[in-house]
Amino acid sequence: MTLQVIDIHTYYGDSYVLQGVSLEVRENSVVALLGRNGMGKTTTIRSIIGFTPPRRGTVRFKGIDISGLEPYRIVQMGISLVPQGRRIFPSLSVKENLTIASRRPRTSTPAWDLNRVLSLFPRLKERLQLPGNSLSGGELQMLAIARGLVGNPELLLMDEPSEGLAPLFVRFVGEIIQKLKEEEGFSMLLVEQTLRMAFEVADYVYIMSKGKVAYESPPDALKENDEMKIKHLGV
Repeated sequence: MTLQVIDIHTYYGDSYVLQGVSLEVRENSVVALLGRNGMGKTTTIRSIIGFTPPRRGTVRFKGIDISGLEPYRIVQMGISLVPQGRRIFPSLSVKENLTIASRRPRTSTPAWDLNRVLSLFPRLKERLQLPGNSLSGGELQMLAIARGLVGNPELLLMDEPSEGLAPLFVRFVGEIIQKLKEEEGFSMLLVEQTLRMAFEVADYVYIMSKGKVAYESPPDALKENDEMKIKHLGV
């Protein structure tokens, strides 16, 4: 098992946000975390990466308890975050954004270096010397994913990668996720609002509601479950 989140309870101050969340991401699989805004999806990601550590419960990565570790330690162990809103450094060039995030691989698999991510995102190669704040929304998302890859992770956490993108770029991001899973063997936890993309790329889905997991199944089962889609996803 790549990731196990076991009964975590997370707070922002006195606000009780995650109320006993459990989920799993198996090796070489994509898990989608679905739900309306404000239900705890991003807080789950923040709890895993260590930005908002859970007060109770356990997060295990490859069998090791990472609960309460500093975020940089969690990243060093092999988890990369593609955050909501991209969060690239706007005054740094595309190349600089990638260079500062680069880490050596922990295994003997081919390294994700600058040349390799540019072959995956050739548009970034054309913009290598441009500052981050000159990129379009789609290009910023390419850069955010590329930055996650040069950290050479074994698990990618992706928070709303299709947010604010034109349909063409949403489709492109879905193709990249599929490629990373099928050709590169990545494990991914994906927070996503675009149901069509989630259904296409995910091996398993969880729906969050009010800080709890309200439903879980393979994506095909959720496709047929109109009651759950209406109740928790508004579709």
